[in-house]
Amino acid sequence: MGLIDFVKDAGEKLFGRGQAQAAMAEAKSDPASEAKAKAANDAAGDAIVAYIKTQNLAATGLTVTFDGASSSVTVYGVAPDQATREKIVLCAGNVAGVASVKDMMSVDRSEPEAQYYTVKSGDTLSKISKQFYGDANKYMKIFEANKPMLSHPDKIYPGQNLRIPPA
Repeated sequence: MGLIDFVKDAGEKLFGRGQAQAAMAEAKSDPASEAKAKAANDAAGDAIVAYIKTQNLAATGLTVTFDGASSSVTVYGVAPDQATREKIVLCAGNVAGVASVKDMMSVDRSEPEAQYYTVKSGDTLSKISKQFYGDANKYMKIFEANKPMLSHPDKIYPGQNLRIPPA
């Protein structure tokens, strides 16, 4: 899949909690400290892995690294299928503070890749469905493809990236 861009200021606010918050604050107080920057990056990667796990997504050997200097994440592991791989990448990217995700994952069972779409102001799943499938009533296909990250078809936000499965 390669490199996927995200809106850095949109998404789950994971870096403002717990160890990630403390490590980021410490690294900012002394930017010259390489050890503090590494601790902040490691804490951010751990926070993203924890978030992925709360979405009931699993991959063998799942590893997430964060580089605060470039606001980028790299995801490694073996997903059971293409949909799980794409959802893990979306979870990692739809985090406030993440600008891009480098997908280094592989899958046990190969399937066609989905497209990605960045939600714009005024978008609805129906509108997106009309654009990709020519039928606004197929919005549930997009909703289902983005579960469990989406809890309701009306709860999307500008800057969020969504999976658009093949028609």
